[in-house]
Amino acid sequence: MEEYVTDAIVLKKGSSGECDGRYTLFSERFGKIFAKAKSSRLITSKLAGHLEPGTVAKVRFIDKGSAQIVDALKASRIDVSPGDLILLRDLLPDLQADPELWSLLMSRPFSWNDVLRTLGWDPRGALCALCRRKALWFFIPRQEFFCDTCVSKMGKNKISYIRI
Repeated sequence: MEEYVTDAIVLKKGSSGECDGRYTLFSERFGKIFAKAKSSRLITSKLAGHLEPGTVAKVRFIDKGSAQIVDALKASRIDVSPGDLILLRDLLPDLQADPELWSLLMSRPFSWNDVLRTLGWDPRGALCALCRRKALWFFIPRQEFFCDTCVSKMGKNKISYIRI
């Protein structure tokens, strides 16, 4: 059983069982990780307030086949909407640290153009994957850019689209 400490941004929280919590974190050392926290949904939990989405916390977790958070201390918050946190969670690969993205999220106001550029999808001059017009949307599942016209024709839910 290994123990790790890292700074992390809480991207999403969910429930696991009656009183445990499941969290998606973007950590400075490990990238995106999924972790469980025992009893974090209890009203007396000392972890709950430190693990809200958008929180930057120093997190200590153990690895017992899967990550389990044993301690967390809130350091600050990032100014990112809950919807953007979920899209970021969907976009990031698992267990791949990205120091450049971490630095970007910690130092500047949130911008999808900056995030996409840092991850290798530069939206400047991007063209629609279907018609080659100027792209205004990035579709996460296909990792492609699309224009307004093609997005409206696709008839898909815009939940996985990022407006650039």
